[in-house]
Amino acid sequence: MALALVTGAGGRYGAAIARRLAADGHRVAVNDLPDVDLGGLAEEIGGIAAPGDVAHPDGVHAMLARLERSAGEHVGVLVAAAAHRTTAPLPKHDPDDWWHVVDTALGGAFACAQAVLPGMAERGGGRIVLLASEAGVAGRADATACSAAHAGVIALAKSLGRELAPFGIAVNAVAPAEPGEPTPLGPAPAAGEVAASVAFLADPRLPTMVGQTLNLTAGRTRARA
Repeated sequence: MALALVTGAGGRYGAAIARRLAADGHRVAVNDLPDVDLGGLAEEIGGIAAPGDVAHPDGVHAMLARLERSAGEHVGVLVAAAAHRTTAPLPKHDPDDWWHVVDTALGGAFACAQAVLPGMAERGGGRIVLLASEAGVAGRADATACSAAHAGVIALAKSLGRELAPFGIAVNAVAPAEPGEPTPLGPAPAAGEVAASVAFLADPRLPTMVGQTLNLTAGRTRARA
């Protein structure tokens, strides 16, 4: 199995994804902001803590360089799950905070994908899974930043899916319903279901699953081509 990097690993979804990939046999590096304690999770899964703010591209490249030197191999699986989530009516949403939401989710996914690309190409392929949300598919009131950012993440998965497929790199996304929101089947998906979906997309035995978004919304929304 490959070296996997999970950003946003201090969050509910990110931690579940890191645990699932480790259980599947990957060596997992966990990333989150420098002030987030990742030591316990890294020790639990036998992985590596790789702190850094993905909203800053230069820091992403430096973090990845340190990680790959320490691990002695290139990242073969990237899961971009970092997010900064705030909600507010548009007239009251602070512009700096609005852009921080976008810079973390969409900008972070871009920066991480760009950083791992040379190593994945050198190793002959890889898997990139971007964590979006239902807000990026259907929109959400009072959450324009989150909706715009995750719509961009979904479009990024489609575009990179086309661009990177010739290098053997499959790019896809997962868009779960927001926690606490009702769906036709009841509650939003549990973290374990999100992690299982990511693990499915990270499987090297799925070479033609490219540019897709798995909507974990229990039938409330669907993807559109």
